Amino acid sequence: MSAVRRPPARVQLAAVFRKEVRQTIRDRRMMFMLIAAPMLQTVIFGFAVDFTVDRVPTVVLDRDGTDASRLHARRLLADGTLRRVQHAEDVEGAAGAEADLDAGRAAVAVILPRRLAADLAAGRPAEVQVVLDGTDPNRSVVAGAAAARYFGQVAEGMARDRLAAVGRPPPAQLVLAPRIAYNPTVESPPYMVPGIAALLLLVVTTIVTAMGLAREREMGTLEQVMVTPIRPVVLLFGKIAPYVVFGFVDVMLLVVVGTWLFGVPIRGPLSVLVAGTVLYLLTTLGVGLLVSTISATQQQSFLAGFLFIMPAVLLSGVVSPVRSMPGWLQAITLVNPVRHYAELMRSCLLRGAGFADLAFPLAALAAIGGVVFAAAVLRFRTRLG
Repeated sequence: MSAVRRPPARVQLAAVFRKEVRQTIRDRRMMFMLIAAPMLQTVIFGFAVDFTVDRVPTVVLDRDGTDASRLHARRLLADGTLRRVQHAEDVEGAAGAEADLDAGRAAVAVILPRRLAADLAAGRPAEVQVVLDGTDPNRSVVAGAAAARYFGQVAEGMARDRLAAVGRPPPAQLVLAPRIAYNPTVESPPYMVPGIAALLLLVVTTIVTAMGLAREREMGTLEQVMVTPIRPVVLLFGKIAPYVVFGFVDVMLLVVVGTWLFGVPIRGPLSVLVAGTVLYLLTTLGVGLLVSTISATQQQSFLAGFLFIMPAVLLSGVVSPVRSMPGWLQAITLVNPVRHYAELMRSCLLRGAGFADLAFPLAALAAIGGVVFAAAVLRFRTRLG
């Protein structure tokens, strides 16, 4: 009896690829997770995540009650960083202002002392107390800086007026004229959306890959396929290839949504983005494959995937800068692919960086992806063997 001829590898790969694509397209829940969910989350996160601090609720306690103190209170609130809130507790003095802070009705309390106008007119020192709610560090820092900037300008202007009154020339003035590159309006979405795209691509490809293979093991279809002449490696690449395509579709859609809704520019070559995405998908799909080989059910694969995703998100630098982390933790982030891909996305889209500028992130993604994917392939073949 003649041996059964095994079809060429490309024919086997194409057959598995078509089967996976058809199965995925027919599953509405899977298509929602792959296409619709990332777009909806990008829109929601793009509008929700905003680091701009303005209209901070503020209680102003004017103990002086003069025209000059009321003028300072109005000018302090004029730029919109601080917003005055009116409550009956304001008339109760400092205790009422602190009560507003305790109750969460205000985040800043500005207390203008008695004889403020008289002390300033006489050239005597005057102290303005600013109490900040430190439960939100970012907001308290911005609000404190706004108050310090205003009263610093007032003190400088008064010093110059006194020198001019006695006929002395004012001291040399150093004027800071910052020029903001890449994001002149200092808006949060152009910075956050590329990072959010890296996080969503991680979640989608890792979880879907892990749950898809675990589902086939639960249903027994994976073992049925293995009795066919298809080689294990061909089967593996045929099952993963559709998720690579869906990953690229997600990246394309997220870039389009970011550009259309949030004004994210596309300054760098798209070839850098394509190369970085391929290397990034090596890691995310490899992790999903590894998770599927150690999971017996879809629930286990889902939980195991999040055990990797959560630390990767927290150590990515997408929300909090890597430089603000402890030194030993910064070293750990070097093996986090999300950090390198988010840096690549931001640098390519916002700064127009090319291959030479992004050599380190690309090399890091290649090294991490190669190791993870090779380990996943070996584990997959061992598990099937």
